[in-house]
Amino acid sequence: MTQALRVLPLGGLGEIGKNMTVVEYGDRIVVVDVGLRFPTPEMVGIDLVLPDFAYLRERASDIEAIVVTHGHEDHLGALPWVLRELGEDHLPPVYGGPLTVAMARSKLDEHRLRDVELGDVDAGETLELGPFQVELIHMTHSIPDSSAVALTTELGTVLITGDYKFDQTPVDGPPADVSRLAELGREGVLLLCGDSTNVDREGFSPSESVVGPHLEDVFARCEGRIVVTSFASNIHRVQQVVDAAQALDRKVALVGRSMRKNVGIGRNLGHIDLPEGQIVGPREIGDFADDRVVIISTGSQGEPLSALRRMAYRDHPQIELKRGDTVVFSATPIPGNERAVNETIDRLYHIGCDVITPREAPVHASGHGYAEEVKLMLNLVKPRYVMPFHGDFKRLRLHAQLAEAVGIDPRSVFQGDNGLPLEIDERRARFGDPEEAGMIFVDGVEIGEIADAALRDRRMLSADGIFIVVVTIAEQDGSSVADPEVILRGVPFLDQADELAEEIRTTVEESLERAAAERIHDVDMLQQVLHDDLAKLVYDRLKRRPMVLPVVVEV
Repeated sequence: MTQALRVLPLGGLGEIGKNMTVVEYGDRIVVVDVGLRFPTPEMVGIDLVLPDFAYLRERASDIEAIVVTHGHEDHLGALPWVLRELGEDHLPPVYGGPLTVAMARSKLDEHRLRDVELGDVDAGETLELGPFQVELIHMTHSIPDSSAVALTTELGTVLITGDYKFDQTPVDGPPADVSRLAELGREGVLLLCGDSTNVDREGFSPSESVVGPHLEDVFARCEGRIVVTSFASNIHRVQQVVDAAQALDRKVALVGRSMRKNVGIGRNLGHIDLPEGQIVGPREIGDFADDRVVIISTGSQGEPLSALRRMAYRDHPQIELKRGDTVVFSATPIPGNERAVNETIDRLYHIGCDVITPREAPVHASGHGYAEEVKLMLNLVKPRYVMPFHGDFKRLRLHAQLAEAVGIDPRSVFQGDNGLPLEIDERRARFGDPEEAGMIFVDGVEIGEIADAALRDRRMLSADGIFIVVVTIAEQDGSSVADPEVILRGVPFLDQADELAEEIRTTVEESLERAAAERIHDVDMLQQVLHDDLAKLVYDRLKRRPMVLPVVVEV
């Protein structure tokens, strides 16, 4: 009797980003994708959000390999953190397409993880990983070397699509390997885990090849400098911007660390062709007339430290935007990033720039298939079971409805959640007991589960500031032996600071007298009494709730 197959999503369900899936068979594990996502505005001071991979840490010795579908951050970005936490004694090999592995190698070098085995895998090549036979299937997306992953065991084949679209005229390489997908469908696919990102859009997504001519049309109408912002990993889009700039006799400058790094990797692997003399450095932009320059920049998602965001806020060390510049957003906001993108666009308008987004001109084509492409995938593969992946709960629901529309039994469609494993045996599929799943945070160079209290404190500090009151008391009787010291930081609308500080000192004296009368001498209890009295005073005066931090020093 064959063993049960277990598919455990640790990220990517009920959200856009941090995709990570654990596939188990015979107590052995293959991990597909190790992604991250960026923090929301409420996550003050957090740099990155990773899946909670505590389950993998406990099963580190059981991991055969990590297989990455493509090089986007939401599928690859968590790799250094995961490997570091698994430990030197349990570093699994990492496999992916050549560009994906080159990007992985760059990330691991930055983290000084040089003992990891990295393996380039060409589409169609098969890996024997314990009880798994793993094959990468060529797909088209907004980055080269994108693949679906087929994991075959004695029980059957699990197909994880990764991100994909059925682009019939891609700008680089052949279309998706439809014949191999159909062949898998004829052989029998046990479970399809499919991308849900654009299931809410009807029809077929436009081809990447239509973007280039439209970019050239837009450029031809611009009289000043042009700034194009796109995903740094979208090598195809960079190539089309370079081609449009060359056609109009404009030089190109690459701005943003990740943009320069990814273009360099893509150039080394032959994915991008930069004509001799076409590229100039950011410091050379001023050597050319405004109508002879195109700048390709990071920041299409409004990331706080990205090059475009810094330009918009006049904080970039090399480029100062001005009236007459045109900024082209050759990307659409990832769900959740709309606010940051809109803030960036508004700042650009304030400077006097013209802004062109996909609403004004077809300067972007999504790398994710629309509803008809999702149906096509379902009909090609003909899976026994379907588990929608890569989307918020609305999109997972819509994907499930599409599966039912093409004839799949509703009882064979499983709308899951992070941490909820799907267990399949010869007779049936069902959800198992949930495992620990959620998110962990990168704060600086450290990772961990930042407590809700810590984030709440950060939000309070960012909104209302902090009062620090240092009180010096006698150890014997708890009486005050010096005037309280009041320190205010970040407290808004405080026009009468001196008057309030005097009221605070009076309140401190009254609180200490009451505490002495009640025989409260414990420092922790004294600090709690002071906190409560001071917080009430501050709210009565300011109608705000800054953090109040009393410090009691005994002498």
